[in-house]
Amino acid sequence: MSDNQHRGDSAHFELWGGVECTVNRVRDNYYDQATRNGHAARVSDFALFQELGIKALRHAILWETVAPKGLDRADWDWPDRSLTKIRSLDVRPIVGLVHHGSGPRDTSLLDPLFPEKLAEFAAAVAQRYPWVADYTPVNEPLTTARFSGLYGFWYPHAKDDFSFFRCLLNQCKGVTLAMRAVRAVNAEARLIQTEDLGRVFSTPNLAYQADFENHRRWLTFDLLCGRVDRFHPLWDYITWAGIDPGQLEWFVDNPSPPDMLGVNHYLSSNRFLDEHIERYPELAAGGNGRQQYVDVLAARVLRCPYAEDTSALLLEAWKRYEIPIAITECHNGCTREEQMRWFLDMWRNATMAAKLGADIRAVTAWSLLGGFDWNSLVTRNDGHYEVGVFDLRAPNARPTAIAGMLKLLSKGEEPLHPLLSTPGWWKRADRFIYGVALDENGQLVEPLASAPDCEPVRPILLIGGGELTYAFTRICDKRAISYQVVSANKLETSCSGDLLRILEQSRPWGVINTASCTRPSEFTGLDPCSGIPERSAMFDLAKQCTAAGIKLLTFSCSSVFDCTKAGPYVESDSPSPANDYALRKFKEEELVRKQAPSALVVRAGALFGPWDSENFIARSLQELTEGRSCYAAHESIASISYLPDLVNASLDLLIDNESGVWHLANAGKLTWFQVILRLAELMQIQAGTLKMYDEDNVHSMARPLHSVLASERGSLMPSVNSVLERYARECVLERLANLAA
Repeated sequence: MSDNQHRGDSAHFELWGGVECTVNRVRDNYYDQATRNGHAARVSDFALFQELGIKALRHAILWETVAPKGLDRADWDWPDRSLTKIRSLDVRPIVGLVHHGSGPRDTSLLDPLFPEKLAEFAAAVAQRYPWVADYTPVNEPLTTARFSGLYGFWYPHAKDDFSFFRCLLNQCKGVTLAMRAVRAVNAEARLIQTEDLGRVFSTPNLAYQADFENHRRWLTFDLLCGRVDRFHPLWDYITWAGIDPGQLEWFVDNPSPPDMLGVNHYLSSNRFLDEHIERYPELAAGGNGRQQYVDVLAARVLRCPYAEDTSALLLEAWKRYEIPIAITECHNGCTREEQMRWFLDMWRNATMAAKLGADIRAVTAWSLLGGFDWNSLVTRNDGHYEVGVFDLRAPNARPTAIAGMLKLLSKGEEPLHPLLSTPGWWKRADRFIYGVALDENGQLVEPLASAPDCEPVRPILLIGGGELTYAFTRICDKRAISYQVVSANKLETSCSGDLLRILEQSRPWGVINTASCTRPSEFTGLDPCSGIPERSAMFDLAKQCTAAGIKLLTFSCSSVFDCTKAGPYVESDSPSPANDYALRKFKEEELVRKQAPSALVVRAGALFGPWDSENFIARSLQELTEGRSCYAAHESIASISYLPDLVNASLDLLIDNESGVWHLANAGKLTWFQVILRLAELMQIQAGTLKMYDEDNVHSMARPLHSVLASERGSLMPSVNSVLERYARECVLERLANLAA
């Protein structure tokens, strides 16, 4: 296929994939993503990737992991197995050799011999796998140089201009020499060079700083293309920083232009600089030694097409180099629907750029397996996980809704998930969180601009009332998920025909029955059996949803078990109701699963959230604050389901089209006495009046002593300790806000 056949025709886009594979060094610690996500030991992953319809896979054969102690002691086991498997699946590997790394311990980005050492490793890779045609020897040299040589986040932790340029030049020279070594084995080998090309915008007073950064963002490609000569806008600055002119002239004499530009683009890539610090009271001001200013996400303040439309960035890169382009990383660390919206937005922007003349070859679903601790730029090992196309919090990599969307795109079909009708947050009016909006010239404009036109959005139908329903409305508002609420009482008194009319009028894509759920009272001394009517409408609801092809989510609880098991109950454990209430819950589950086999049934622990001042926990803390006696159960051990976590996880499973029974409870187990005591400590409340009570003397019915849930299908909920810390923090912030008011 000729280059001209590619240009301007999105039907020839390829879908590529990539696994987050960073091995970066922070002082003496190496943070290895492929070890943390388990991919480095699972060849089974590649079949999952191939099923998405990907044609090429960015695959790491990293210097630090293959030859940490030199080539004579290299371990080729994983590269041998993984590349053999990839080749058998008819997927092209794009081999990466350094990914935000600095090489083995005997070198660094400041080592004058770094380029030659990398080239030696590249030669060994090419000789072992001569059939591999595509390489990215170093991922994002400029970005890595900034984090390692200018900001000091990564090894060698330098913070000066000279070190930054030395890191950048060493990496780019390493790319050139590595490709020279590879092509000595495979003359047809292609360089697919990646870089983040985010654009910087600014107010007029900071245009000089934005211009500098916008020249700097091209340096990786300019160096490789031999363009950094004495007429380059940054020549004087680079040489002023201490770089010998001869080192720049080396690239002019030894150009190694990429065969394809790889654009790694994120929502955080485009920035805005503003000297009006008072507009951003929550942000700390930085500066350049000449002026103080804030550096913010452009999407949060700019209302101009260039900042919102990635096709303009792609066209800019095409016109500058006239080299074919692939979007080599496309990922959004956000909620599931926003991840889908971002990828589809990028796909459509690439299509637009192609129609306008750019030679766009592919869009890459990056972070197929998600990523760890990128919220701290991988400088800590906190266990913070961002879900990718697959969710690793299950025994096996679980495909999310993004996987289904990619399969359609790879076949040239348009994804039709109802949530894609809503624009992503970067295009909605509520994105201006600072209350200020500016045009591309830095002039103030109306911040509450209308959202782009979109199709009528099919909602979720929430059936119920009370705390869980309220939690869903809050989270759906935050996630821009359209919903309608129908009272459970109305449904109970409705006939089948009325229910059908409700579904026909609302046209929901999903129905969530929040009317039947566990409450903290089940474990705190109040009898949950009193006043709960039979839900005769459950049968009709499940039946009508099935007939209309509507996804149903309903809730149950741990009461379906007799709670005699020493350990936590998982989904495959057989229910054994111990009382009438538990039997009723189990019968509801059976009815739903029989009438709606595709329904999602979530068993939750005891519910509590940050928005209800009348729940048991809030009342207990208030009693302690006022010095009054407070009683809490100290024998029964229960799971809790913090409402923000429960609702977010339930929505994700609903969007992913999961079915069957799932246990969603926060990891860990505590008595209610321990919960109140820990919260009192976190909130610095005197707990001297907190007392234990004897549960056997309070309840008229048998109470569970070990009512703990866990999941064998996927651990989607944060730990109990995380819950208590977040709840205490929100309560303290609310208290301070009330004092300030």
